Amino acid sequence: MLIGEYKHTIDTKKRLAIPSKIRRELGAKAVITKGLDSCLWIFPLNQWSKLVKKLSQLPLGQRDTRGFSRIMLAGASEVNLDRLGRILIPDYLKQYAGLKKNVIIAGVYTRLEIWDEAKWNLFKQSTEKEVDNMAERLGELGV
Repeated sequence: MLIGEYKHTIDTKKRLAIPSKIRRELGAKAVITKGLDSCLWIFPLNQWSKLVKKLSQLPLGQRDTRGFSRIMLAGASEVNLDRLGRILIPDYLKQYAGLKKNVIIAGVYTRLEIWDEAKWNLFKQSTEKEVDNMAERLGELGV
């Protein structure tokens, strides 16, 4: 399970070190793509395969499903972890997420999220204020 919050930096060669605690679960190869809320998502290959299978079963006739699939799949790139556990983030993904030097790596069960640190802090502050309301709504759904 990919969990936790880690503060890291992107080096001058656009590489990001994945925290050693979660490298084993991520594997030597992963897929990075455009996520929601202006962050990037990194999936272990087995989780990426599950997502792709679900996307492939969505109806092609619906604009929303075509658009979402395009963003997720066309925006994806395979990444290899080097011997120091670093990945290279493609420029187009770095721009999409507005990543600068300081980033947050957040483990979200089956994926990692890569956030610009300032954006993460704003998102977290806003979300933490609403967590009680969210919990109540999730309770109504049986969570």
